[in-house]
Amino acid sequence: MGLELPKYPEMEEDQVFNFTDSEIVSHVKQALASVLSGDNNSYNQLVGVMHHSKHLAPDEVALLETTLKALAGAVSSIDITYHDSLLSAIFCMSMWNYGPHVADALAELIVSLAISNGKYLDLCLGMLVSNFTPPPYFLDKLKMPHGLERKGQVLSRVHAAFKKIADYVPLAPLRLLTIVLQGMPTIYHKDRAIVIYVENMLKLESGEIGELVGSTILMAVVDRLIELDVEIGWDAILQDDFSKGIFEMELEDVDDIEESAEPDVGEFRLSRKSLAGNSIAELLDNLLVLTFEHLESCEREGRLAKVFETLLQSFQFVMFYACALDPENCGMRFATMLADLFVQDSQPQPTRMSAVSYLASYLSRAKFLAASSISSMLKRLVDWCLEYCEAHDGDINPNAHRVFYSGCQAIMYVLCFRMKVFVDVPRLKSELLIPLEQVLKHKLNPLKVCLPSVVEEFLRQAKAASLFTVCKTFIFDGLLESELSRAFGGLERLDTFFPFDPCLLKKCDSFIRPMFVFWSMVKPTHDDAFDDDDDDDGSSDDYLVQDFVNENEDIMNDEFGKSFDEQGVDMDDFDYALKKMSITPKATSNYKFGGRFQEPARMPSRIRPSTSPESL
Repeated sequence: MGLELPKYPEMEEDQVFNFTDSEIVSHVKQALASVLSGDNNSYNQLVGVMHHSKHLAPDEVALLETTLKALAGAVSSIDITYHDSLLSAIFCMSMWNYGPHVADALAELIVSLAISNGKYLDLCLGMLVSNFTPPPYFLDKLKMPHGLERKGQVLSRVHAAFKKIADYVPLAPLRLLTIVLQGMPTIYHKDRAIVIYVENMLKLESGEIGELVGSTILMAVVDRLIELDVEIGWDAILQDDFSKGIFEMELEDVDDIEESAEPDVGEFRLSRKSLAGNSIAELLDNLLVLTFEHLESCEREGRLAKVFETLLQSFQFVMFYACALDPENCGMRFATMLADLFVQDSQPQPTRMSAVSYLASYLSRAKFLAASSISSMLKRLVDWCLEYCEAHDGDINPNAHRVFYSGCQAIMYVLCFRMKVFVDVPRLKSELLIPLEQVLKHKLNPLKVCLPSVVEEFLRQAKAASLFTVCKTFIFDGLLESELSRAFGGLERLDTFFPFDPCLLKKCDSFIRPMFVFWSMVKPTHDDAFDDDDDDDGSSDDYLVQDFVNENEDIMNDEFGKSFDEQGVDMDDFDYALKKMSITPKATSNYKFGGRFQEPARMPSRIRPSTSPESL
């Protein structure tokens, strides 16, 4: 078998397994003590046992298990100076190489070492973290039942060991956090290795250790998602086409889909074929699905609201899914936070403009939001814009009134998706659209400054619904943007920033799609076939209209429309979240699927509306 089986003092080979546990521990202690006297023979044999890993005979497995258990009972005799080769051999062992009995003995030894001496704590935690992922040769076995069974055996023991160590060493979770974050695989590691590692991170977040370090772990996972998004290389994938407006391109794409041989392409110009063979995109897809499943488990355990507080500090598309799982609480808390950010004069202009862009995209795309919720948020925006008009009597100035124009554009963008709700409910028409008409006809002239593609679609629907008329004729010539819109958007190009694009990742899309409003699902009031469609599949806003009509509460006094101050929310926690969202110097606009929320840097060309029919 290679290495000679150890023969401890006064032991014959056939007697090794006839000793009691205490006798074996005694012999192991003698082997450890012999090093101090210069006799390394027994000690070297002991170290040799630790190197037995693959293809072990039954007697070798039994010897390894017995020796590990004996070492666990003799940890007080282990010295980091004299027994460094033994410790090195132990910490290099992988539970993935052994069956459950050896794995149990190894985990017991690691726990005993960790709690016996502070010198070993980081080494023991690091060894356990190294077992998050299997050896390279084992990765392919994860596709088979016995590989998945081994995975369950290993990871259950690893996390049980974490728990035992934390029970004896209160500061262990903080040390573990550092080791986990430092050991997190880069985006260039093998796909399955990263996925398993992140799976373990989320398992830590959901356990007792997560009470201390869960929020930091979750933020680290979100950051890794963002890094992957950046690495996809959207510049080479997205296509620039300034000849058509956003909504026109989407409608055109629906026709393309009907003729496509691939039915699952989706209602957007960039089909999944664009990402075929992109390993980074596939990895992002797998990790997002893993994160969505984690959020589902949080919702089942009744702790989604607590996890949501962390997501407020590290925004990603996972926020959308978290809101979908709990629309009344998380969903409206997110919308309220964005609205509060927008109306706060103390916030920087780019932050306020980013917030209202997020809000507009969220209200437009979130299928799970009630009509009353959408209405209350829009009313806050309309009221703020109307007050702004009353306080400013100047003419068009995109640079001086950037926040105002971003608010107006946000309102129009939402109405392009939700116009039917307001047209069919007279009360909403009078309480929201009439004040909006005053805003749009003000001398600041938002209709001339905002994105032509948004204004054109909005006016087309408003005219068809006979909401109000615009005296001046606007000739857009299908322009996507204008000099004025670029001026108020600034270098960050916040005029073209609507974050919630449809998800192009196949697995992730299966989670998002049921809760997402695509443009092809919207029935504009100017659609000739609108009144003739008797086969409504429920995908339009009809459900929102009925939902609103059936509501008994006064939505304009609904708590959904109130700020955090009015709702009695602890603003200290809210201010902390705002600070966390603003400190990272990464550009939100750099991410296709939504990055950390803060002031974006200059908008790259790939995020412009022309690059994707649904990314305004």
